[in-house]
Amino acid sequence: MTSIEHNLHQVRERIAAAAVRCGRAPEEITLLAVSKTKPASAVAEAVAAGQRAFGENYVQEGVEKIAALMTEGDLQWHFIGPLQSNKSRLVAEHFAWCHTVDRLRIAQRLNDQRPAHLPPLNVLIQVNISDENSKSGIMLEAVPALAAAIAALPRLSLRGLMAIPAPEQDYARQLAVCQQMASAFHALQRDYPAIDTLSLGMSDDMEAAIAAGSTMVRIGTALFGARDYARPSQQ
Repeated sequence: MTSIEHNLHQVRERIAAAAVRCGRAPEEITLLAVSKTKPASAVAEAVAAGQRAFGENYVQEGVEKIAALMTEGDLQWHFIGPLQSNKSRLVAEHFAWCHTVDRLRIAQRLNDQRPAHLPPLNVLIQVNISDENSKSGIMLEAVPALAAAIAALPRLSLRGLMAIPAPEQDYARQLAVCQQMASAFHALQRDYPAIDTLSLGMSDDMEAAIAAGSTMVRIGTALFGARDYARPSQQ
């Protein structure tokens, strides 16, 4: 068993245990393997161990991995980093999901640039749930208006919400923030029944996110080890 295969097994066990503790089925939670700064060979190891969904933060790096792993079968690629306008076409053309839509201009560009032969691009609205100046995303009160605008774009499929809460070691405080996101998610579902994805929770807070109702956790370090930011990565 490779180290990545071993790590995948451990993370899946953590997800399953967290789900069972709060009365949920483990199958309700998708594991998104965050592979930023890691080589395509590391992703291939995860694929060999059964992982199919991967998240990339850097557009060019992600596009290169998508091309390198085309022969690995039907992998699902999610863009989860801040998106600059001049990179939107690459996301629209190569990824199946974009988690970081936080303004109408980006949504409109993704819609206009999504190739006609591909299914609509799945998008999540990013919420700045901890009100951090360093983080992208919109405030909770701005979600309904942006959701309505995205829902009207034919080449996009609005699937839900995403957030990156501020780091917090206390479980109760982690849970309180995650529950705020879950409440907003359920409110959005009432207006848009097709919404089914709450992308919330990373290596240090996945248990709280799952307890609150996350349907997708984004795990990088616990799977691939510490990130090597010395490797050149193009936005």
